Amino acid sequence: MPKALLIIDYTNDFVAPTGALTAGAPAQAIAPRIVELASQFVTAHDFVYLPTDVHTPHDPYHPESKLFPPHNVRGSWGRELFGPLAPWYAEHQGANVVLFDKTRYSSFAGTPLDLWLRERDVTEVHLVGVCTDICVLHTAVDAYNLNYPLTIHQDAVATFKPGGQEWALDHFKTCLNATIA
Repeated sequence: MPKALLIIDYTNDFVAPTGALTAGAPAQAIAPRIVELASQFVTAHDFVYLPTDVHTPHDPYHPESKLFPPHNVRGSWGRELFGPLAPWYAEHQGANVVLFDKTRYSSFAGTPLDLWLRERDVTEVHLVGVCTDICVLHTAVDAYNLNYPLTIHQDAVATFKPGGQEWALDHFKTCLNATIA
């Protein structure tokens, strides 16, 4: 049965040294592993989705405007995919490799992701990207609630909050029954 890899928010603003909300060196270090996993999924004829945060600066109706500085603004350098993922995506985008907008922490909230997964008979969801304790976590909770078995690749997730990585990995395992690979 087909699987799907979700590469969550791996953009310049979240990863690059000068990104608006960067997770820094830990996020930069996982780039080769993310590309390796994406290539494995493509080779196996599985699906790779890149749910990517998008915002309008200072949007008075978006709850994140009160929590974080402007980031991942549509059309900006900050929203571009980071490092080696950008050329990988340019080479592989197509029916099985799709980047799509998301406006909330979860990749499922307000997007067609669940529909796409069900149309393709995807039976297992793998998560990588940033931030482990925010967007990866909220995506995992929604995937769990939609009854998708989860695998979190601990060598391909990162966050900027001290202690957030360990807490989230424990939560995935003990509360969401996720496999930690």
